[in-house]
Amino acid sequence: MFFFANVCGSALYVLGLVEAVLDTFGAPLQDSTVGSATQVLPTGYWWSLLYGTGILLLCLLVCLVGAHIYAKATFLIFLVVMVVLATIFISFFAVSPTVVTLPPPPLNSSGPVNASFTGFKLETLLVNLDAGYTVDYTTGIQMTFATVFAVMFNGCTGIMAGSNMSGDLKNPSYSIPRGTITAVIFTFIIYNLLSLLVACSCDRVLLQRDYSFLRDINVWHPFVTIGVYSSTLSAAMSNLIGASRILYALARDDLFGKVLSPAKRTSRSGNPWVSVLISWFLVQLVLFSGKLNTIASIVTIFFLLVYAAVDLACLALEWASAPNFRPTFRYFTWHTCVLGILGCAVMMFLINAIYASASIAFMLLLLLLIHYLSPTSSWGYISQALIFHQVRKYLLMLDVRKDHVKFWRPQVLLMVANPRGSTGLITFINDIKKSGLYVLGHVELGDLDRLPSDPLQSRYDSWLSLVDHLNIKAFVNLTLADSVRHGVQHLLFISGLGGMRPNTLVLGFYDDCSPEDKLQDPSVGSGQSADDPSSLQDPEDQPSFVFPALRAERERARTQARSWGLRNMWRSSPMR
Repeated sequence: MFFFANVCGSALYVLGLVEAVLDTFGAPLQDSTVGSATQVLPTGYWWSLLYGTGILLLCLLVCLVGAHIYAKATFLIFLVVMVVLATIFISFFAVSPTVVTLPPPPLNSSGPVNASFTGFKLETLLVNLDAGYTVDYTTGIQMTFATVFAVMFNGCTGIMAGSNMSGDLKNPSYSIPRGTITAVIFTFIIYNLLSLLVACSCDRVLLQRDYSFLRDINVWHPFVTIGVYSSTLSAAMSNLIGASRILYALARDDLFGKVLSPAKRTSRSGNPWVSVLISWFLVQLVLFSGKLNTIASIVTIFFLLVYAAVDLACLALEWASAPNFRPTFRYFTWHTCVLGILGCAVMMFLINAIYASASIAFMLLLLLLIHYLSPTSSWGYISQALIFHQVRKYLLMLDVRKDHVKFWRPQVLLMVANPRGSTGLITFINDIKKSGLYVLGHVELGDLDRLPSDPLQSRYDSWLSLVDHLNIKAFVNLTLADSVRHGVQHLLFISGLGGMRPNTLVLGFYDDCSPEDKLQDPSVGSGQSADDPSSLQDPEDQPSFVFPALRAERERARTQARSWGLRNMWRSSPMR
């Protein structure tokens, strides 16, 4: 979602730059006032698309060269914008009250021709304090709080721009939080100062009918034009290079499997040029929407959904007390996460309920794709942290000192010597345990000091495969001891946790019957393949005092196993 938000955001700023260029150099419409000599560029949908494509190609060239060129270009743009901001603040005090000629209204419509820059007056401030939403003179659409918020919010979506570039920063853990918080504070101050100065000095008609009024009241008009061009170009490049870095990170982490594998390619300098090209292509597709206000709501909803998802992840990690989640921001609490989620969700549906619902459905689709395509060995789940937290909580609540009969549960430790021949006993104990603890135990005779490695490590997965194959709810506990008696004592001491400890021991050892491989019977278990459980010990490998086997019976079992395609079950198994 963050990737698509940056893609749409880049297209938004490109279209904003196109509108700013056409506002200055675009030829006037027919039947309207004749423009100046500089208004020579033809206008129209296809011309705007052509201009946007050219601007986007310029951004593409900068991003293809690398992040170092982008950093130098944005720093230069930052200096230009700071100079422009300084002239704007000076202009509010230096320019005397004047009459501003408004842009011509659209065809077949009428409106005022002039508006006033009144200077600082209390009457102007009082008039501008009311809402008074009117029709947008560029689109003819009635404005509301939600539509204005959707356009204005895009000026604050750079809060996570630093995280996009985390792979290119020398010290991201230091630079991102300080740079982000500093930028937010700086932007908050600048926006509020501009709003206050504008409300005190500009007529409401000027604010409603001329979106480039800051240029008209500046001490030197081209200053604002240069600032608008610079800031929108910088924002477009920032979103484009940010989208490419996000896509490269998704591909490198195999979050969607092999779908994004081409995006892993980089140049010799480490620039992910394939990701840049894919991002550029998607931005070019979004440019076909044509109008800035057309995609402003979509971009805002995408970013709001991203911020809500980040808040939700932080909230879940905080509630789960995940050990790897240690926010250094001293004012972070779960209350701020809840407020962020509620604020983002409310504003999403206020802006456009249909777009918000569609975006949420799209995010759920992405979650399903991640669930089925992402390698589980590389990524953990917040649900696992929440489950761990809740299990620990309820284990502590399970008081073992309550000896009343109503608190008693059958908690069984079943000792299994021949797992392939004891499936009937295993399933029987699973049926009678009800809601109690069920542990499958096995003792391997040997001395760990005389072995090069732990022989039980390779067998544990096969025991888990047996549990899955039989579809039972049980834990597996294996131990190494010099005798079966000592091994059983070990398991009785170490099995379980807290109030969930075995209180019943079942020995499945002594049996006068000939050993049989019950896993070959398709009526036992879930009917799945026995390839994984086939590595468990065969009856021949059991101690003679447990399984007094006959040679003829062993040969018959071998022959039957071969007929079932389990030839490697007897000798080549890693469980031997």
